[in-house]
Order: sequence, then C-alpha cells, then structure tokens
Amino acid sequence: MNRLAGSTVLVTGASSGIGRALSEMLIEQGASVLGVSRHPATLPAGVAPIAADLTKREDIQEIFQNLGKIDALVNCAGIAYLSRIIDGNPADWEEMWRVNVFALTLCCQMALRHFPREGGRIVNVSSMSGHRVPPTGGFYSPTKFAVRAVTDALRLELKSVGLPIQVACVSPGFVDTPLLDLYFRGREEVLRKTKESMTMLSPEDVACAILTILDAPPHVEIGDIMLRSSDQRM
Repeated sequence: MNRLAGSTVLVTGASSGIGRALSEMLIEQGASVLGVSRHPATLPAGVAPIAADLTKREDIQEIFQNLGKIDALVNCAGIAYLSRIIDGNPADWEEMWRVNVFALTLCCQMALRHFPREGGRIVNVSSMSGHRVPPTGGFYSPTKFAVRAVTDALRLELKSVGLPIQVACVSPGFVDTPLLDLYFRGREEVLRKTKESMTMLSPEDVACAILTILDAPPHVEIGDIMLRSSDQRM
C-alpha cells in the first residue's frame, strides 16, 4: 500500500544529494514535495521551491510563515568540513553547527504546528559519524552526535505531551554526494582512492531507507536506521 500518495512532505537540502533523490522518489509515489534550498532553480522538476539559507534564523522562520499542512518533515540539509578540534577553523565549526544542528532543530520545532491532528513523521539525517568518531571526525562528528540527541529528546517530549508525531534518525556511512567533495577539499587524491576502495552508498540508497520510515503504517514507529556500504570497515 502506498501511504505517501496525496501527502505533503517538506524536505530541506532538496536540490542535491540525499534530499534530491528523496524528493524525486516522493514525487514518483504521488506526494507533494516542498523543497528547501539556497538554489531553488536547481530543484528537481515537480518540487515546489522554497528559497532559504539555513545559516540564517530569519530565513528558517520565513519557511514556515505561510506554510500549510504537512504530513512529514525530512531534514536532509547538512554541511561537512574536515575541521579538527586542535587547529580547525572556528568559522567552519559555526557553520556546521548552524546548519547541522540549530537549523535542523528549529525546523523541527516550527514544523510541529503544521501537522494534522492525527500526527505525522519527522526524519533527521545524521551520520555514522554520529555513532562513533572516525579518525578525521573533527567537529563534524559532534554535530551529528547532536542530531541524534535532538531526535531522541524531541521523541520523548512529543510522547510526554501526547502529540502523535513520530521522530526518526537515519545515519548513513559514506554516501557519494557533493558533501564528500566539500569534506575532502584539499585531499582530492584521498577521496579518489577512497572511492576506488569501495562501492559507496548512493543518495538513492539512503532515500529508500527514509521512504521505509515515511511509508510505514501509523502504528509502526521506526526510530533509527544505520546503513553503510558493505565495503566500509568503520
């Protein structure tokens, strides 16, 4: 049974990577997709564009000002810099924190008023780097641990007040998206060798995991999904 047909899903980071793949799949399932992007002209065909810079609080608030009912929110937007704790650029830390944690959390809060009385679903995209700190995790890894904590805290709060909105977290390993190019900037040879050493997850692989959550029966709550390439050792 396709439960997504006729639903409305708000997707952040919808113009590339996981968000783009998910948006395209949702449209194929008959859902209406509201896509948030800094570059709305690059959104997939059929996605209703919402222009916003998620580093800016006022842009996030504007997303929800004239928003109608939604059945699901999927926070796919994220930034990944290789920025170490001992000598990393604090500006990189701040940008990652603003997009990966603050924007995601504020979107969750502001979306709550737009769900129908019967509830809906929120899916936050974290990372395997939010389950263990890899050698190059730097400040990126703490932001993804925070995404998991926000997801758990929100789930508990919603249950405590009796709101029937389910919250889930999806944590992929290496995914072949433009995010990798940003993370490996200045280390292009390392990225090339990494890609040669494994078959990475595709954005569609992760989008399928998110669809499993969104299309589950209302009484089935999927809290967390971890997935990685079978070639990935960590």
